Amino acid sequence: MKNLSSGQIRQMFLDFFQEKGHTIEPSASLIPVEDPTLLWINSGVATMKKYFDGSVVPKNPRMTSSQKSIRTNDIENVGKTPRHHTLFEMLGNFSVGDYFKKEAITWAFELLTSPKWFGWDKEKLYMTVYPKDTDAKKFWEEVGVAPDHIIEMEDNFWDIGQGPSGPDSEIFYDRGADFDNLAADDPENYPGGENDRWLEVWNIVFSQFNHTPQDTYEPLPRKNIDTGMGLERVVSIFQHARTNFETDLFLPMIRETEKLSDGKKYNANKHDDVAFRIIADHARAITVAIGDGALPSNVGRGYVIRRLIRRAIVNGQRLGINEAFLYKLAPVVGQTLESYYPEVLKQKDYIAKVIRSEEDRFNETLADGMKLLHQVITDAKQNSQTVIDGPTAFKLYDTYGFPVELTQEEAGEVGLTVDHKGFEAEMDKQKQRARDARSGAKSMGVQRDLLLEVKDHSEYVGYDTLEVDHASIEEIIENEKLVNQSKGGTVEVIFDKTPFYAEMGGQVADRGVVLDEEGDKVADVVDVQHAPNGQNLHTLKTQEPLIKGNKYHLVVDRLFHSRVEKNHTATHLLDQSLRNVLGGHTQQAGSLVEPNYLRFDFNHFGQVTDEDLEKVENMVNRQIFNETNVDTVVTDPKTGKKMGAIALFSEKYGDKVRVVSIGDFSVEFCGGTHVKNTRDIGLFKIVSESGVGAGIRRIEAVTSKDAFKLLNDRNKELNQIASSLKVNQIKDVPTRVTQVQDEIKELQQKQQSLEAKLAGQQAQNVFNDKKQAGDKTIITGIIKDAGMDQLRQLADTWRSKKLSDVLVLGTGSGQKANLIVAVADDKVKAGIKAGDLIKSIAGNIKGGGGGRPNMAQAGGKDPAGLDKAMNAAVDWLTNK
Repeated sequence: MKNLSSGQIRQMFLDFFQEKGHTIEPSASLIPVEDPTLLWINSGVATMKKYFDGSVVPKNPRMTSSQKSIRTNDIENVGKTPRHHTLFEMLGNFSVGDYFKKEAITWAFELLTSPKWFGWDKEKLYMTVYPKDTDAKKFWEEVGVAPDHIIEMEDNFWDIGQGPSGPDSEIFYDRGADFDNLAADDPENYPGGENDRWLEVWNIVFSQFNHTPQDTYEPLPRKNIDTGMGLERVVSIFQHARTNFETDLFLPMIRETEKLSDGKKYNANKHDDVAFRIIADHARAITVAIGDGALPSNVGRGYVIRRLIRRAIVNGQRLGINEAFLYKLAPVVGQTLESYYPEVLKQKDYIAKVIRSEEDRFNETLADGMKLLHQVITDAKQNSQTVIDGPTAFKLYDTYGFPVELTQEEAGEVGLTVDHKGFEAEMDKQKQRARDARSGAKSMGVQRDLLLEVKDHSEYVGYDTLEVDHASIEEIIENEKLVNQSKGGTVEVIFDKTPFYAEMGGQVADRGVVLDEEGDKVADVVDVQHAPNGQNLHTLKTQEPLIKGNKYHLVVDRLFHSRVEKNHTATHLLDQSLRNVLGGHTQQAGSLVEPNYLRFDFNHFGQVTDEDLEKVENMVNRQIFNETNVDTVVTDPKTGKKMGAIALFSEKYGDKVRVVSIGDFSVEFCGGTHVKNTRDIGLFKIVSESGVGAGIRRIEAVTSKDAFKLLNDRNKELNQIASSLKVNQIKDVPTRVTQVQDEIKELQQKQQSLEAKLAGQQAQNVFNDKKQAGDKTIITGIIKDAGMDQLRQLADTWRSKKLSDVLVLGTGSGQKANLIVAVADDKVKAGIKAGDLIKSIAGNIKGGGGGRPNMAQAGGKDPAGLDKAMNAAVDWLTNK
């Protein structure tokens, strides 16, 4: 076996398929672009959807990649098994309507067994095939695989619902008898079973059917190949590692964690090994994900990041690490991936800052969670319970980051167990909520083949002119058919040349009209998109029939186009200004350029302060007022990068690119249209800044006429406010507003004081009315014109004077009601809990609540039920 590093193995795979005519596609960001069906990029094919469903025709139908991916459906098994990971790399080769089974199988066998490449012993390889796929079995035999090494498996059929599907063939490597973890007669002890000996290293999917919306399987017009080889698994074979974790992809993080731990060593203790593996895996995942723009939060991708960080911290504590440490692993992760992902190491300081901030926050949360866990255990013991229920265990896990195993360990020390089934039920509910949130969109579309073979030349000339004479219609699509003459209504048309910009990169498509050669309008251009082979596909609302081959005059709406141009150039200025003010870590995460406003999404850790927003806005306007030229050159990507052009991670660039330079302030790859000089923008004004997702901020802004209108409207509003406040000049408004706020605060204080006095007077009568409830005493009462603050103050007075065993007070007005329950400390020890009582009576006011054992409160919307609540409280206490 060759001695190869992970970087060498990755490169060998890519080089092999490049020799077979494949284009090496760079790894896309982990954050999906315009794909609501995915939380993360989770496979190599996830980035190829547009090619497989036919919406885009690739320049080369043969592609190969090493794609970083994240899967979160089995996080709880990470660290416990040899091969589960959150972040992994998927090596793959893809064919879109080009080669098929014979070539895919022949090349796979060559890569794995040829001495020039992997050089594995063919006797150690086993293949599974779909029973009805006789071709795959035949091709494996033809390349030299023994029949007894080919196993038929009924589940070897790849199908994700609507879209391309087909049989697949999996390749397994026999690691030898040393890896046997099952009895010889175990039904799973075979290649393809659940065991440690036969390791699945590659899956080749033969996409040959369309799974239609009608749930039928129709032959694909273009058959495809989609393969996936887990890099981590292959590296474990080359490096003779018992698990994926004993490889150069994970050991550096494990060794660094050993240094940080309290004398712990990997491979010394099974319990500790799990912790080391979890930390190494999670450090890798969060480092790469944060580098791609994901940030910790309570939703979506951010929730996954937060969960991984918390799980790693808890496992660090198991190793005796009781301070922030995870951030120290970010540079180590960067070093392990530097050969193919140099950007991770370049961002190590920013990534470490994000992780450290989250660690510090969680260490505080962890302390609170530990208090809650101990309280739960104490309550369980006092109530003679032997089990911590599933919802409580899940709350500890979900809110405080406690793995259920940690809850079990802590509970086990005092003889308690955890309801694992109940915990799993809560976990399933959460997973279903996540699935439901993404269920509205399809994963991969059914192929639309109508335009795949349409390869007519179509030239976009809109960079230079907004009108074209004698544009010939090359194709007309009406009712999903190519026709020579349209009947009318809405049709799609390809012209041989066009001035209409097709929507791309966030810039909306041009609008305009189509005229006949006499100058009469025959159609409105309402949208322009790119056809699969790159032509500009115009959606027209026709007034007259259109005829293929006829010549037409195309006219772009100049005002619409000009306003879009202004906003597009402004997004470039905004992008660079954000980098200058907030830091180089900011990346564009999406944009929309309309004629009347622009929207710009970007990655950023934390909120953007008003001071920073002002700096950004001033920086953009400074470039506008400097009247800077906007220059565009067409070159190759390599030269463009040497010019300092910023490339979007989500974009794929061809052999030729347009580089847009705004003086020496901004240089970007961009295929959009722009003003000639920044003075054409006129003015830039930020309308709003907000968070729209985990680590994603959004700025909406306007330029030119819309910016002037915004400022003018705000000036009118200020004049109206000045008039209402009875000040003569706008500049006096802030001072007057401060005065009014002070007056309101003073009145509120007076009101609270009066309410407290009134509540105190009413309380004297209430406190004197003590009732007997069985062998306990209770005071109940409804206080008029009071708030929760007054009720809490009265409860404090009651407690200090020890007036009864239990106190229940209520107040209400309009459609709002409140209750408070207080229980004497000695009665709490006897099992009387304020939280239990408040839950039993809150329904009377159509509300709910909770709290501590000695104090609880509730809110509702039915004050009429307060009397019933008081009576119910007496009954409840009587029966305790």
